[in-house]
Amino acid sequence: MNLESPKVTVEKSAAYLYNELSDVKNFEKLMPDNIAKFEVLGDDIFNFGLKGMPEIKLRMKEGTPNSKVVLNAASDKLPFSLIANIEALSENSSAVKLDFEGDFNPMMAMMIKGPITKFLETLATNMVKL
Repeated sequence: MNLESPKVTVEKSAAYLYNELSDVKNFEKLMPDNIAKFEVLGDDIFNFGLKGMPEIKLRMKEGTPNSKVVLNAASDKLPFSLIANIEALSENSSAVKLDFEGDFNPMMAMMIKGPITKFLETLATNMVKL
């Protein structure tokens, strides 16, 4: 299952956004208002929970300086990746799009598609808070 956020323009450089997204503690600024829990577990891993949803651990997997940050679920129960694609538009402006790539059975995919789509949109919209 592949989902993507709308592309948002942020008045920050690609290098700045890459550095901010590479630091897992900054993801707390991107979370929706209905966050129930956010906990940094290490330099490359954090745990979060939204009201009514199970908690999820995300681990920084890889990054391509100034263009891409990849986070993977730290659990095999819900195998997915969250990818932030950063595109420099000018020296102080960038476009960011989030991609969600997961391997789910059809029933699970149907159940989580709506909430995950809304979550991606919220993360993308909140990029201006970085």
